[in-house]
Amino acid sequence: MAPGVLESNDLKAVSNYIKDGRCKNIVLMLGAGKVLVLIHMAVFRLGILRAGVSTAAGIPDFRSPGTGLYANLARLKLPYPEAVFEINFFRKNPVPFYTLAHELYPGKFRPTLTHAFIRLLSEHSLLGMCFTQNIDTLERRAGVPSNKIIEAHGSFATQRCIKCQTPFDDEKIKDIVMNFAERKIIPRCEKKGCKGLVKPDIVFFGEALPQSFSKAPSIIHSADLLIVIGTSLTVHPFASLAMICPDPCPRVLINIDSVGDFGARSDDVILLGKCDEVVKELCEELGWEEELMRLWEETAGSTDDKSGISVGATTATTNAPSESRPEGESDEKLEEEVAKLAEKIQNEMGLEEGASSTTVTKKPPEELSVSDKTTNDSPRCLSSSLSCFSPACAVT
Repeated sequence: MAPGVLESNDLKAVSNYIKDGRCKNIVLMLGAGKVLVLIHMAVFRLGILRAGVSTAAGIPDFRSPGTGLYANLARLKLPYPEAVFEINFFRKNPVPFYTLAHELYPGKFRPTLTHAFIRLLSEHSLLGMCFTQNIDTLERRAGVPSNKIIEAHGSFATQRCIKCQTPFDDEKIKDIVMNFAERKIIPRCEKKGCKGLVKPDIVFFGEALPQSFSKAPSIIHSADLLIVIGTSLTVHPFASLAMICPDPCPRVLINIDSVGDFGARSDDVILLGKCDEVVKELCEELGWEEELMRLWEETAGSTDDKSGISVGATTATTNAPSESRPEGESDEKLEEEVAKLAEKIQNEMGLEEGASSTTVTKKPPEELSVSDKTTNDSPRCLSSSLSCFSPACAVT
């Protein structure tokens, strides 16, 4: 199949298309990858996403071979591992989630070269929208304008009471989460007479997607170029965006593996490899390499944690670009950190929130009924109250 809009199906052709002025509106889709996949990979069992955008930020994967995080959660005294990320269980026992949130809260991680690339597109007035499955707010920390980001699965950027929907103060939630290991405080609504549980605005199973995601079809249909980075294209309706992108709009996949229906269209370009490495190569072709590195260097001060890395770096002990990372030592360090994290969670599992939002008291966690437990043997559609616009989605 000969390409139509592009001169060929490779990186150089994508670069030329961007440089010659025909491409004015680039839409990106960022997969969860290894980014707090503790929320979505666990719940929906998407499988292994080894090239996710935030992998290079050092955020631990949930199920990749050798990391053991899923296995460690499985051995904890939960009714089932996914319960940590389900709204029904959270209502009954929010302690496991906040124990994880303490370890994985935004501010401990530095944006990657890929995040810097998104900002670079914005600075060149080429970014139409960035749809992201990530909940870590790294796009924001990289300097991507908030009006150019749609967080399909929500994020840690805001939080509210799950009972009355009253927003909760950003600094207060940050203080509570960052000090959870010592204080054991569960945040509760401060509205008079409410005292409901407060939860970050990340999408748990059983909740609706953000309303902003309903704009997706019109945004996708206006794109001159769609770039899909680090996703398995498994979870609908997010995965549907690539399918509803109109032909002949060129579609570019940057991922470890070929996914979805990429390769079926004449203007599909499949660039296999690690996200940061492929993005850097594209920027070299565009003549943007110095700008990319400058923007990435600016993110050095974007963390609240002095190390600027995660508690379990998956690819390195620093946040240097991936090609400079030492091989071999990352798996051992991740194993060590995963074990520490699992131990911390296990130590908290006998705790449950008290009557007020002060201190957690020692009580056995309340059991869930069979109806509260979800099964994960079938595909999942996250559309909830939003209509899924995927022609391939058969989940009802």
